[in-house]
Amino acid sequence: MTDRELLYTGLKEFLPEVSEKMIDDLLKFSALLLEKNKVMNLTAITDERDVATLHLLDCAALLAQADMRGKTVIDVGTGAGFPGMVLRMLEPDFDLTLLDSLGKRIDWLQQTCEEMGLARVDCVHARAEEFAAAHRQAYDIATSRAVAALPLLSELALPLAKVGGCFLAMKSVDSDEEINSARGAIGQLGGKIEAIRDYAIPGTEVTHRVVIIRKVKDTPPQFPRSWARMKKAPLK
Repeated sequence: MTDRELLYTGLKEFLPEVSEKMIDDLLKFSALLLEKNKVMNLTAITDERDVATLHLLDCAALLAQADMRGKTVIDVGTGAGFPGMVLRMLEPDFDLTLLDSLGKRIDWLQQTCEEMGLARVDCVHARAEEFAAAHRQAYDIATSRAVAALPLLSELALPLAKVGGCFLAMKSVDSDEEINSARGAIGQLGGKIEAIRDYAIPGTEVTHRVVIIRKVKDTPPQFPRSWARMKKAPLK
């Protein structure tokens, strides 16, 4: 099975309709990512097939968990554009902000969006805790695939989500202890865990997880704290 066939088959598990343009865009993004990765640390996954499954199809799974059409979405700590860039290629009808603290990554993402003709994407170089101070509760959906622990991620992401909106945190399936340790923090930040959903990544034997956290009330104004304070004393 070619990568194109794998992507088509895999996407059909998450999306009602899959177009050739979706596949073309994903393959082009993969090629641009791997080429840039030769000179910039964007991904530890360097095999084309693994990029197709462990990056592209993994991120596509979010579209089966939340309807993003007509929404405002922010990808916190987007890194090489995961999941945000994949979501944009598969669903054009929402406004996307890609947020990362490393300027070189954001510059590359901006250039890639322009080269691929991806619209309604705002690439922002800023620290999440500082950006949140000026954009409190401005987004319908926050996403993150970053590796930080869930109490820290929640303090970065939940202040950005509107009441009634949600935070989609992508995690491994062995994150039960991490999730349980974050429940108190999530509550203090105005959130509530609505669902924990595991999904198989097509073409692999890997299962990943998305934690769906609903924003049920305003985040208190003292959050998010500085990164140093978050690291030193995570919310409990």
